[in-house]
Amino acid sequence: MSELEEIVRKLELGDVPLEEAIDLYKKGMELSHYCHQKLSNAENQLISIVNDQGEKQAFEPANGED
Repeated sequence: MSELEEIVRKLELGDVPLEEAIDLYKKGMELSHYCHQKLSNAENQLISIVNDQGEKQAFEPANGED
């Protein structure tokens, strides 16, 4: 994440040569995709619960209906 932040900072300053900016942008997109995948995996783990039989199942919040 810190590497991605550094890339964004450099690109926002705008004082890098075009070719380097393109390379930084590509690297930033790769890092962004990697971080997004990690976040999605963590979210999927957090929204699952263990039922009475010890099996994982998706968490479905109550709609206020019984």
